[in-house]
Amino acid sequence: METKELLKKVRKIEIKTRRLSNNIFGGEYHSAFKGRGMTFSEVRNYQFGDDVRTIDWNVTARYNEPFVKVFEEERELTLMLIVDVSGSELFGTDNALKKNIITEISATLAFSALQNNDKVGLILFSDQIELYIPPKKGKTHVLRIIRELIEFKPISKKTNIGIALQFLISVNKKKLIAFILSDFISPDFEKTLKVTAKKHDVTGIRIYDKFEEIMPDLGLVSMFDQETEEIKLVDTSSLALRNKYKKQNSLNFKKFNELFTKNGAGTLICRTDESYVKKLLSYFKNRG
Repeated sequence: METKELLKKVRKIEIKTRRLSNNIFGGEYHSAFKGRGMTFSEVRNYQFGDDVRTIDWNVTARYNEPFVKVFEEERELTLMLIVDVSGSELFGTDNALKKNIITEISATLAFSALQNNDKVGLILFSDQIELYIPPKKGKTHVLRIIRELIEFKPISKKTNIGIALQFLISVNKKKLIAFILSDFISPDFEKTLKVTAKKHDVTGIRIYDKFEEIMPDLGLVSMFDQETEEIKLVDTSSLALRNKYKKQNSLNFKKFNELFTKNGAGTLICRTDESYVKKLLSYFKNRG
């Protein structure tokens, strides 16, 4: 992609998503995630009614009188965007690829974090870690993240969410807010999700296309698998096949919701032809 065209795309997404984050999501984002951690502030003399569990025994021994630790709400948050860049994200109908919606949602979240003076980081993954941008503050940093989301070309077309979660655990020791944006067509990742959700505040955002939900009757069709690069002839006129496809999709949705809920993680499901604005706003309000 030429630099001029890339900058134009970045600017277009910035204008749209920044307006959303400033006017709609900024306050909701902060309300949803504030107070997710407590950080040490100072020590002071023990007062009647203080919780004995907060006594700082080292300081108490040094001065021969009781002191307690004072904690305050952690104001600075860190947002990590964990984005699937595998081949299946290039699928889409009605002029909206899953990749494009993922980019817009990611940009909206990043600008919401920027507005609250939080750090933002990015992990792009397929069945390997394709790119890692450590968390930082600032508009220039957010624009770099958007640029990578638009133009990055992955090495692999396959998917493994477990690899991304393992990497997150290894590089981020401190608790953060993690949004996983994917269609969640991946090998099993329950064990790594369980560990990740205990350590971090995790939300899975599942993006899908309406034709991944119900297979249309189009007769005999050549279908190209973006991840395996195989071409197969599929008889979409078969009612049995279409019902099987629909049933499998329903099972995938159910599994996704149950897996995240069971492990204390949040879920958000968005179809490419639906408004992600309403979905995000509702999610933030329910958490706040």
